[in-house]
Amino acid sequence: MLDLLRRLSPLSVSSNLDKITQLVPDIQEDLLSAVDQPLTVARCKPTGRDYLLCDYNRDGDSYRSPWSNEFDPPIDDAAYPSERVRKMEVEANGAFDVYRSMYYEGGIGSVYLWDLDDGFAGVVLLKKESGRGEEEAGWDSIHVIEVDERGKTSKSAHYKLTSTVILHLGRENDTVGNLSLAGSLTRQVESDLVVESVGGQGKDGGHVCNIGRLVEDMEGKMRNQLQEVYFGKAKDVVGDLRSVASLGQVERDRRTQREVFQSMGGK
Repeated sequence: MLDLLRRLSPLSVSSNLDKITQLVPDIQEDLLSAVDQPLTVARCKPTGRDYLLCDYNRDGDSYRSPWSNEFDPPIDDAAYPSERVRKMEVEANGAFDVYRSMYYEGGIGSVYLWDLDDGFAGVVLLKKESGRGEEEAGWDSIHVIEVDERGKTSKSAHYKLTSTVILHLGRENDTVGNLSLAGSLTRQVESDLVVESVGGQGKDGGHVCNIGRLVEDMEGKMRNQLQEVYFGKAKDVVGDLRSVASLGQVERDRRTQREVFQSMGGK
């Protein structure tokens, strides 16, 4: 199933997941936890703020808001982070809200943390959409972080970051027709970092800073790779296969080019 989904469009992954789980209901939970989907948005009723939905803040059919720490719809036996991890979650949401505003100039971000036996884990979600109608684009980034507090020293911790970016671009007009470009990219990094005391939360504040730096560095690298490698290659392929100029214009340009080369060769 995972091999099949990797070969289908990321924009259709949600509908494809529904169809697969209808055929094989027994694998639904495992499949949903293993496949990254384009993020969806919900409104936190107590605070009126938007937040992002994913498998990491889901409990059954309910989703937890990072702003109010409440599930919608409410459930009685929901699993919540411990008091310490919840404080870090609040701090991380504030920090990444500033990051989202600076880097994305809009969009929506959410951070969710949960407890582990030897530390804690979390996910940083960022979503930005722009354009409607003839031009549209969307960026979804999902950063899953695991923090092992049993570091090599008492002042360090081991971080493991797995990042996935889902990007789609669409354009429709008389010149290019109906053009759609979509794909996903996943990268992973592990690092041992010193945990310094930051703010009123001490080392917990240091964890938030370390996670922020890891996510910022990873997003920068993935953006550059998408722009230079993937978009560059797609531009070369499309340029070889299809020209927006007429054949007559292309022939005139080539003739002019040959004449320039010939005149330069004569000199």
